[in-house]
Amino acid sequence: MLFNSLHFIIFLPIVVVIFFSLKKVKYRQIFLLIASWYFYSVWKPEYIVLLLASTSVDYFVSLRINKTSEKKKRLILLWLSIIINLGILFTFKYFYFVDKNVYRFLGYQLFQGQGFENILLPVGISFYTFQTMSYTVDVYKERISPEKNFVKFALFVSFFPQLVAGPIERAGHLLHQFEKLTTIDYKRITNGLKLMFWGFFQKIVIADTLSLLVNEVYNHPGKYHGFDIWIATFFFAFQIFCDFSGYTDIARGTAQVLGYHLRINFKLPYFAKSFADFWHRWHISLSTWFRDYVYIPLGGSKTSSKSRFIFNILFVFILSGFWHGAGWTFIIWGTLHGIYYLAERFFPFTIFKKTTELTKIIKISFVFIAVNFAWIFFRSQSVRIALTLIENSFDFSHSLPDFNHFLLLKSFILIGIVFIINLIERKKDIVSFISEKPALLRWSIYYAAGIILVFFGNYGIQEFIYFRF
Repeated sequence: MLFNSLHFIIFLPIVVVIFFSLKKVKYRQIFLLIASWYFYSVWKPEYIVLLLASTSVDYFVSLRINKTSEKKKRLILLWLSIIINLGILFTFKYFYFVDKNVYRFLGYQLFQGQGFENILLPVGISFYTFQTMSYTVDVYKERISPEKNFVKFALFVSFFPQLVAGPIERAGHLLHQFEKLTTIDYKRITNGLKLMFWGFFQKIVIADTLSLLVNEVYNHPGKYHGFDIWIATFFFAFQIFCDFSGYTDIARGTAQVLGYHLRINFKLPYFAKSFADFWHRWHISLSTWFRDYVYIPLGGSKTSSKSRFIFNILFVFILSGFWHGAGWTFIIWGTLHGIYYLAERFFPFTIFKKTTELTKIIKISFVFIAVNFAWIFFRSQSVRIALTLIENSFDFSHSLPDFNHFLLLKSFILIGIVFIINLIERKKDIVSFISEKPALLRWSIYYAAGIILVFFGNYGIQEFIYFRF
């Protein structure tokens, strides 16, 4: 089920009313689990089997790990969970990519038959498999105790606000929250609804508007040159940010209405002053997942060998790129960020002796431009298209195409709105900032934003970009 659909607008109030009418925690847990499974099954009912399989495996394996004191058996059980979860993920997301490339380079086809490439990627599979795996690893490491209540654990895995596109939650943060008997709190609920509204505004008004020009350029790579490509890439940077940040805010707002707290996934990433800083701000739940469950176990930065450190960084960034999609464009995107990080680490930006506002702006601009260059691969449908766009982007001999001038102006204005709000959020989140204003100003902003959402939103029901991952 899409957040930006009429189905969800009907679904959510029904869930909220029934949820608060139930006066016992266990009934609420059962109801939310059923609602979450329904939310997921609306998309493709049969794929709920995969969700249940991943849930069941980690539930029973974690219980068994806790009961077993023998180190070898605990490790075998942990690897059983990892192999099953990654096996499901590999089969449905990566098998065709691997099979195709093995055939291309070695002339051998792993899968003898037709139609495997037509299997639809289960929405959210990359998110919930990582969430369940981290739970089992945490039990193995004795960071948490295993959850004995299957309903509560299944709800942790399937909680509908964050099920299909995160944030990737940790059991230590979310699981215990389902034990609370949350009450109807006016301030909490209204703040949650405001956060949801801002999320919808980012998605429907900003991201989906920017996508119109972005799609035009990236779907016709040979037609555009010079500034056209850089403008489209600049727009994509804000499209993907508002699309994903918008989803996260809707998810966090929905959970807040019900009385639960989800992790913040973005902290003004385009204000990053370094590439390391960027990954402390962008898709935080994923970057910290790779840090805690891949990078640190590999030895992190504490290895005595420089070559091993370089390997650890590149491996994690390449894996992060591959997590986003089964394609060379994503692998190159991840590799570029790994190179950025290493170049910054070994060749620090020391041209400026003093830190001033000007030097901060220069550093932020440098990081933003480099991130934009990498977005070309992320957005392109193939490496060939990405290279065509890069080659054409330096050709300024062509005149600007006749873009829709109103759309172009509207897009820049919307990016300006995002920039202003991000400036505000450097000190305080936008919901709190507006809530503190006088009633007349506050309601004027609400009405203006509502009118823009109704009359300038794009209601073609475009799925969120990260649903593909």
